[in-house]
Amino acid sequence: MTLRVVLADDQRIVRDGLVTLLGLLPGIEVVGAAADGAAALELVAEHAPDVLLTDLRMPGVDGVEATRRVRAEHPGTAVVVLTTYVDDEAVVPALRAGAVGWLSKDADAEAIGRALRSAADGQTTLDPVAAARLVGGSAPPPAAAPGALPDGLTPREAEVLTLIAEGLSNQQIARRLVVGEATVKTHVNHLFAKAGLRDRAQAVRYAYRHGLAGG
Repeated sequence: MTLRVVLADDQRIVRDGLVTLLGLLPGIEVVGAAADGAAALELVAEHAPDVLLTDLRMPGVDGVEATRRVRAEHPGTAVVVLTTYVDDEAVVPALRAGAVGWLSKDADAEAIGRALRSAADGQTTLDPVAAARLVGGSAPPPAAAPGALPDGLTPREAEVLTLIAEGLSNQQIARRLVVGEATVKTHVNHLFAKAGLRDRAQAVRYAYRHGLAGG
């Protein structure tokens, strides 16, 4: 199936470059390009794309507000945000608003394509180095004390959480651990319930906060 994408960026050269770049990727179709969040919302309402790829810093309706409104009004559209700086202070609000992916504008075509497809599948894509800075500044996260896993997580659940923080999908985790994907989903559901997590973006922050990622 063709992945349908709306993108938003207030810089025309970036916007046009993304249209060209995504147009070269197989299975991806750009159905609209907007110069701000308000126009992006109109395009999402018109085209019902699989993914909105949006800049964070835009005049008027910015990427955070656009994310919040898309997720509230068009839940079938996933949101991936773009940022120039890995420590952009708007990234955390965007993730809280419902974005399931975060990319630096330095990302190459293949990385963007993977992030868009993962978002459409409900998977989170975060740059691991940038994610570490989000939850703990530039300092490395503390190592978890042996045998002291948080919230009653089992060693296997902690291992799955670590792999989620690396950006792996359930299918990729299953291959890494040599188990069935259904088993991975069970572990994910259990660790989400124990830790009070709603989505994979929260899981990544949780993993870094408790020293279960970033090794």
